[in-house]
Amino acid sequence: MPAAWAEPAPPRPGAPRLWLARVEDLRDVVAPVAASVLDDGERAREAALRRAVDRDGYRVAHVGLRLLLGAYLGIDPPDVPLARAPCPQCRGPHGRPVVREAAMHFSVSRTPGYCLLAFAVTEVGVDLEKVPSSAVVEETSPALHPRETAELAACPPADRPAAFARAWTRKEAYLKALGTGLGRDPRSDHLGTSSHAPARVPGWSVSDVRVAAGYEAAVVVRAAT
Repeated sequence: MPAAWAEPAPPRPGAPRLWLARVEDLRDVVAPVAASVLDDGERAREAALRRAVDRDGYRVAHVGLRLLLGAYLGIDPPDVPLARAPCPQCRGPHGRPVVREAAMHFSVSRTPGYCLLAFAVTEVGVDLEKVPSSAVVEETSPALHPRETAELAACPPADRPAAFARAWTRKEAYLKALGTGLGRDPRSDHLGTSSHAPARVPGWSVSDVRVAAGYEAAVVVRAAT
C-alpha cells in the first residue's frame, strides 16, 4: 500500500483532505487485499460491474476508502462501519454514505482511469469526470441551470466541453455534499462554468481540483462556522 495511506494527514475545518488515485498504478497493489478488506455488499457491487476497467476502479476506490478511514479513525479497515444517512428529501435510507458514530465525512468519485476521495470534518462531496465530447455536451446541457446553459452557449464551441465538465463536477459534488445526489433537480442550483472560479453557494465552499489533463474535478464542503 502507498506509505501515505498508513498515516494520512487529517482534514481540518473548511479544508478537506483529497486523494487522487490512478487506477493503473494501484490495481495490482490492492487486488491481493480486496477480499479481506471489502465487505460482502462491496464485493457483490464490484462483481456486478460488467467492464474490467470499472471493476478495477471500484476496487481501488473502495479499498483505498476503507484503508484511509481505518487509518484516520484507528479502526481495522474491514471493521469500518459504513452506512447510509437518511435522504434529506424523502428520509429514505439512500442519503450520503457515512461512517456510523464517527465525526468523519467522506465522498468518493470514480471515472475510468482515476478515482478521487475526499475526507472532511463536515459534509463533503467530490466529483471527477472526463471532459465529454461535443455531442454529449449538446445532448446533456439542458440538465444545467438556465444561467449555466446561457454561459455555455456564449463559450466558443471548442471550449464548451471543458466548461460543461466544470459546471457538472461542481454541481454533482454539491449534490453529493447535500446528500441528495441527482434526486435533486440539477437545474435548481447555479455553480457556474467559468474557468476562473465557481459560483458562490451560501454556507458551502466550492473549489475546483486540479487533476490529469482531459479531466475536471471539484470538491464542495460545508463552510466552517
